[in-house]
Amino acid sequence: MLQPSDTSLGLTSIGQTVSLREQAYDSIKQSILAMDLYDGSAQIRLNEHQIAQELGISRTPVREALTLLEREGFVSTVPRRGLFVTRKTKREIIEMITVWAALEGGAAHAAARHASDADLHQLSRAFEDFELSTLPEHVKAYEEANLNFHQTIIRLGGCGLMVEMTANLFIHMRALRSIFLHRPGRIEDSLREHAAIIVALQARDAEQAAILVRDHALGLIAHVESHWAWPER
Repeated sequence: MLQPSDTSLGLTSIGQTVSLREQAYDSIKQSILAMDLYDGSAQIRLNEHQIAQELGISRTPVREALTLLEREGFVSTVPRRGLFVTRKTKREIIEMITVWAALEGGAAHAAARHASDADLHQLSRAFEDFELSTLPEHVKAYEEANLNFHQTIIRLGGCGLMVEMTANLFIHMRALRSIFLHRPGRIEDSLREHAAIIVALQARDAEQAAILVRDHALGLIAHVESHWAWPER
């Protein structure tokens, strides 16, 4: 079994224009959001001293920032082992996808009714440059467009609380969507499903948009159940 190792977050030294705790919090959080949490079996362990050195500050604001991140579920303390970036178990992942599907489906329903034509047109443009025949050559670019698509639907729902509630979920959904887009045929299916969602939104068919978005998200559950490859805690 691979042993966890302390991981450099690649952080940049920060100044002192706002509180060091807030700057440390923002810097660490952004680094975690950019991670591929489920790429490999080793957990990602954080070292308070190392983080403080990378940021060029003392350990106190780093400790305070990590405490905030733990409260929000981004990091977890494992007794006698240390502090780790939070990864979900298989059961938790399935529950999380179920919650995300419900929230994003609700956002799509609201977006179909209330989002501006300009916003919906902008959403559709995200995939104009992708063609089925060349998708395998542009997987990374498609991953970014895919993630932005789902975040945009949440935002176009017009509910600030929904945006806030999905922020912590997104770190795991981001990693899962990126992994499963590499499954044979999945990226092509994703593009077709996105196209159908956009058609429903632009047609102002709230019920259909909600169903398509929900089913698109729930499709991840089948992939998790069939291909889960990470050890349980």
